[in-house]
Parts: sequence; structure tokens; C-alpha cells
Amino acid sequence: MGCFPIREMKRADYPAVINFWRQTPGLALGDADSEEKFSVFLARNSGLSFVAEFTNQPLGTIMCGHDGRRGFIYHLAVHRDHRRKGIGRQLVERCLSKLKEAGISKCHLFVLTENSQGMVFWDKIGFHRREDILIYSHNISSE
Repeated sequence: MGCFPIREMKRADYPAVINFWRQTPGLALGDADSEEKFSVFLARNSGLSFVAEFTNQPLGTIMCGHDGRRGFIYHLAVHRDHRRKGIGRQLVERCLSKLKEAGISKCHLFVLTENSQGMVFWDKIGFHRREDILIYSHNISSE
């Protein structure tokens, strides 16, 4: 098991975190990942997103939020050299614990269909793939 400090993600982490995400296969980035929207998300979901660090660089990240009813996890990423050390599980457990404290009893996440490694991870730690729903999206900013 890896023993790396895990701390709350902060606005100042954005440059290092976005660079880390850009280097992580299987993680999709978009307009919602701008620095401004990153900051708004952290402010609206204070205390729910985390960074695992090594030599002041992220080696694991997770963003988490809720709408008052359901929790949502985004951008769980662990550096390829530090996978299978329990870091991803620790990050998820930290988020689930904080969601439980907030009175949230269910958490959802999105996995790209080509991210087989991610699917194996989520299955392994007890998340269940839903076959009964589809995700629909609408890009409001393009109207």
C-alpha cells in the first residue's frame, strides 16, 4: 500500500492538476475543466476533492461533488508508476466518507467506454455498472 499524503484539492492546484490530467490516458477533458470552472466546482463542493502528492506533484486526484441527493465522482486519476498501491481506493474512500457525512447515500461516476482499466478498477472496489440507464448530454454553450 502506498503511503502518500492526501489533502484537500485547492484552486492553486489547477496548473499541476490539469497537466497531470492531460498526461493520463482514459481521462476526458473538456470546457468544464477550465481554471474558472475548476474553481467554481471546488467552491461549490468544498472539502470533497483531493490530491495525493509526492514531492509536491500530484500522483493521484479525485474530484467529488453532490447535488443534495446524489454524489458524483470525476477525474479519479493515479500516475501509472503508482497504480496498484491503494492510492485510488484511498481517494475514493475519502470522497465516499465525506459524502456520507453530508447525508448523501448514493454516488455515481462516468467511465469512457474505451477505458477498460478504469472499469476493472471500479468493479474491483464495489461500484456496479448500470445497464438500465443511458446518459444524454446537451451543450448549452453552443446555442
